[in-house]
Amino acid sequence: MPASSGTNGPDTARGPIAIYVDADACPVKPEIYRVAERHGLKVFVVANSYIATPRESWIERIVVDTSPDAADDWIAARATRGAIIVTADVPLASRCIKAGADVIGPTGKAFTESSIGLALATRNLFDELRSQGDVTSGPKPFSPRDRSAFLSALDLAIVRLRRGGFQA
Repeated sequence: MPASSGTNGPDTARGPIAIYVDADACPVKPEIYRVAERHGLKVFVVANSYIATPRESWIERIVVDTSPDAADDWIAARATRGAIIVTADVPLASRCIKAGADVIGPTGKAFTESSIGLALATRNLFDELRSQGDVTSGPKPFSPRDRSAFLSALDLAIVRLRRGGFQA
């Protein structure tokens, strides 16, 4: 069977995979660095204040201004097919999914086109309850199981993108 000549075929080389981290409250940065190093991927650590990062050529720290959505806007502007976005921010996840990026929460939950609507509705409901003074419990404490699930989800996203023709 001849190799695919279309731009979307499995034999067509695509751009490099990059990981974008919404870093302000991200508990899995060390895990991201380990996985990215193993796969030879570029990591962008985005925050609106200084965040310590390892001094590696493949890790780039991006400090944006302090406006509320500056980090989200920077990441969303670069979200494309072949990008992996790590965030717990559901509106940012939605923006990135619409742009074609793979989005993973720090607990390993993959945000997809089919799951983002419910995630947004749930987030909006709890936001409304909090604004009315109703007490909500907030997220569960981060656990070793969450860390393990995240590592699995990140590896799966990288493998899937590589099978789709993206490179390190």
